[in-house]
Amino acid sequence: YAKFWHGSLAQWNNKPIAAEVIFAVLWGIVVSGVRVAAQWERGVVLQLGRFRAVRGPGLIYIIPFVDNVRFVDLRLLTLNIPSQQVITKDNVPAAIDGVLFFSVTDPEKAVIKIQDYAFAIAQYAQATLRDVVGGLSLDELLSEREQIQRKIAEVVEERVKDWGMHLDSIRLQDIEMPEDLKRIMSRQASAEREKRATITK
Repeated sequence: YAKFWHGSLAQWNNKPIAAEVIFAVLWGIVVSGVRVAAQWERGVVLQLGRFRAVRGPGLIYIIPFVDNVRFVDLRLLTLNIPSQQVITKDNVPAAIDGVLFFSVTDPEKAVIKIQDYAFAIAQYAQATLRDVVGGLSLDELLSEREQIQRKIAEVVEERVKDWGMHLDSIRLQDIEMPEDLKRIMSRQASAEREKRATITK
C-alpha cells in the first residue's frame, strides 16, 4: 500500500511539470513564427521552398520549420561605383567613379529572379559605364557628363526592371586622367587664354 501510494503521488506531482514543459515548448514554437516588417519593408514568404506571398508592413506570422521569410527594403538605396579604369575612343586612359540610386519595386522578382539584387545592379552599372565611356572621346567625356549619365541610366533601367528594380539616377563623380595629360591640357588652356588676351589687346 505504501509503495502504491508513493508511486501514485509521484505521478501526480510530475503531471503539472510535464504539462508546463509541453506548454512552454509549444508556446516557444508559436512565438518563433512571429515577424515584424517595418513600414518600408516587405517580407517575401517561401513555403517549403516555393513562393507563397509578399507580406507587410506590420505583423507577419510564418509557420516554423515550414515557412521562410526574406525582408526587402523598398526605400531609395545608394550604391557606390568604385573607380573604373576605362580607355576613351581616342585612346586616353581615365578612372571614373560614381554613385547609383535605385529602389526595389517588385520584392518577389528581386528575391526569386536574382541571387543578390544590390550586387547585380552595381556590377551591371559598372559594365555599362565602361561600355558607354569607351565609345566617347576625351572631349565628349569632359563636356557631356549629363548626357553620359542619362545614357547609362537608360541602359541599366531597361535591364533591371525585369529584376523588380527601378534605377532612379546615376551620378558620375570624379574623372581622373594621367598627370602628363593634365599638364598638357593646362598648358593648352593657358595658351588659349593668352591668345584671347592678345586679340583683345
